[in-house]
Amino acid sequence: MMQPVTRGSGRTGWSPGFLVKLVLIALVDALGVYAVLAAWGAESWGLLAAMVALLLAANWAYFSKRALPLKYILPGLAFLLVYQVYVVAYTGYVAFTNYGDGHNSTKEQAVEALLVQNERRVEGSPSSPLTVVAAGETLGFAIVSPEGGVRAGTADEPLTAVDGAAVDAGQVTALPGYEVLEYAEVLERQQEVTDLRVPVSEDPNDGSIRTQDARTGYVFTSTLTYDAASDTMTDTTTGVTYTPNDDGQFEAADGTTLPVGWRVLVGLDNFVTAFGDDRYAGPFAKILLWTFAFAVISVASTFLLGLFLAIAFNDARLRGRRFYRTLVILPYAIPGFLAALLWSGMLNRSYGFVNEVLLGGAEVPWLTDPVLAKLAVLGVNLWLGFPYMFLICTGALQSLPGDVLEAARIDGAGRWRTWRSITLPLLLVATAPLLISSFAFNFNNFTLIYMLTGGGPRFDDASVPLGHTDILISMVYSVSGLDGTAAKDYGLASALSIVIFVVVATISALAFRRTRSLEEIA
Repeated sequence: MMQPVTRGSGRTGWSPGFLVKLVLIALVDALGVYAVLAAWGAESWGLLAAMVALLLAANWAYFSKRALPLKYILPGLAFLLVYQVYVVAYTGYVAFTNYGDGHNSTKEQAVEALLVQNERRVEGSPSSPLTVVAAGETLGFAIVSPEGGVRAGTADEPLTAVDGAAVDAGQVTALPGYEVLEYAEVLERQQEVTDLRVPVSEDPNDGSIRTQDARTGYVFTSTLTYDAASDTMTDTTTGVTYTPNDDGQFEAADGTTLPVGWRVLVGLDNFVTAFGDDRYAGPFAKILLWTFAFAVISVASTFLLGLFLAIAFNDARLRGRRFYRTLVILPYAIPGFLAALLWSGMLNRSYGFVNEVLLGGAEVPWLTDPVLAKLAVLGVNLWLGFPYMFLICTGALQSLPGDVLEAARIDGAGRWRTWRSITLPLLLVATAPLLISSFAFNFNNFTLIYMLTGGGPRFDDASVPLGHTDILISMVYSVSGLDGTAAKDYGLASALSIVIFVVVATISALAFRRTRSLEEIA
């Protein structure tokens, strides 16, 4: 730890650098404590343990003389663990679960949701005078019992007795800890009031209080009852008993299940579905082939066009090179998602600029025909990607050692021989890692596909919302159900994400091995 420094007046104090470091650590600790408390409140014990570990590591690294190297790598290491390792690990976990619609939560939460969703008003149950109250921005109900006592609660807090309440003509007029809402305020939040349910007690089987007129409360109880001892759910109207099954649902003897389930481990079921279910296996094979073709053609076309323009504009005899180079990189300056949306409008069949102006009113189905849609995707990606390749090729050409090229000319090598034997190998050594990263980027180029075609046109024989221009990552998005076109299935989407990771990692590893061989040749 840094020591106090002696100032001119003889007083001692901390150095400015140490004070700045102390303030930064205090801010980090404050943020970390907030995250720990949030994880505690959400009962997320894994995140809580991780945050405590990161806090201890940060304080040890920045207040210990023995951890000087760790001071510099800890921030990057923390972000790597949080945004890469954790995300990959959690995706791997989800891939082996049934996480999705109907299986979004834990078993306890599923039981509570089933009881709430099947609530009905108790026939003949007495009504209670009710007053709408608020604890901050949270709405609640206060009811007057037949004995004259007052109980109040919110959606998260069941009814509890409140002392010191003021009651006038059967209605609560003042309540410690709560604000009694005026009639105008109740009208402003009418929908919230009618949707609100306040549990009667901690036991979900006791039901809840609801109201329709904001003045009278009625007891609603569920037609289902849960017996924790036997772990069964019983329908009181039919007498049918449901027991938990291996798929995370309550199932009756005749095979019927209740609609809300919970997350459970399902092993390799999601992978079996991806490769064995006809709904996904057929489209998956087509999409996989198109994804490879899209990534390879995109890299090759953008690289060749960028290289051609770099060679042309690298010629010292060309006048106005700076102006031309500025024009060439303009597409690269436009955000990709915005450019894709612009091209989607320009390629519109009925009123797009390409058909209306350039083709004289023709109605070419650029985005609705399977073949033309793929050509449109490749063309737009070429327009978006060649400026990047132009920049890296220009930099690589200008960094080539002049003495080597001069030696080749002295030895009598012609332009083609010099290009093939010297310039191209040296150029590939410099650009090969970037080409690999470009392949990985295009393999997962979700923005272009989603903004330009939305994955369409759709497969005619597919029962899932997948199309001819979908690539694997957009397929994952559609299968996950986040776009609202299908039921949510995060487990299957995570399994497909792992497949994508394996494919990209394998190809990248092989490509980097090839890159090392190029370096040896060069």
